[in-house]
Amino acid sequence: MERDNGKWGMGMEERAGFGDRLLAAILDFLIRGAVLTLMAWIVYGEFTVYGTNLTDILDLAYLIFVPVVWHGYVIGKRLVGIRIVKESGENVTIGTMLLRVLAGGLIYALTLGIAALVSAFMVGLREDRRAIHDFIAGTYVKKEAG
Repeated sequence: MERDNGKWGMGMEERAGFGDRLLAAILDFLIRGAVLTLMAWIVYGEFTVYGTNLTDILDLAYLIFVPVVWHGYVIGKRLVGIRIVKESGENVTIGTMLLRVLAGGLIYALTLGIAALVSAFMVGLREDRRAIHDFIAGTYVKKEAG
């Protein structure tokens, strides 16, 4: 594909770069953290953000199921105006998100975060702006018009 002012080929949408994806991740992390902290306080009677079984399960469920139901969006991505789609342009499925979140996360953990750094550089430097977890799941993150 030829790159034309951030557009991909004739009539294809613009892919989200490092800055957009980072901002979305930060916003999503802060919002999820606040919600999970409140839930932990309600359930456990203490302000614990992560590390409890309930919050870990809810966080994982959010990352896998919300993009499926909300057509590739999570809260942070929606606020920034970007979303996850399959390489075919179709909406993500549960299988897609399981690969993206679980397999991608496993690779990042097994490499002690080195693969996560490589992914950040890939998004910033590659023309297709895909990270390791995008390749695993067959996805990319696109900017939405508007």
